[in-house]
Amino acid sequence: MSITRLEPEERLCGAVIHNGLVYLAGQIADDATLDAQGQMADILRQVDAILAKAGTDKSRLISVQIFLADMNDMAGMNRAWDAWLDQSNKPARATVEARLADPSWKVELTGIAAQR
Repeated sequence: MSITRLEPEERLCGAVIHNGLVYLAGQIADDATLDAQGQMADILRQVDAILAKAGTDKSRLISVQIFLADMNDMAGMNRAWDAWLDQSNKPARATVEARLADPSWKVELTGIAAQR
């Protein structure tokens, strides 16, 4: 079975496709000056783009893990999530508080989706 790597960077790929599944790397906002809601909206825009490159979309998400630097940002993060979410195809989701690699990051997201 082949492995396809999308958006390679120095230490990782933005996504890896194997056996019909798309594994997303940790996605962070392009603009770290935004609040948690803004960062999450930016991340979700990026998720849409990388899933499209992988030949799928958010309706095919299986599992999502969200890392928040501060659980007090949960409401703002959820506002962006709820506006974006395909209500007919919700993935399994976990949200945890974690110290992120850059203190300006408020949210990081990773997940797994099925290809079409």
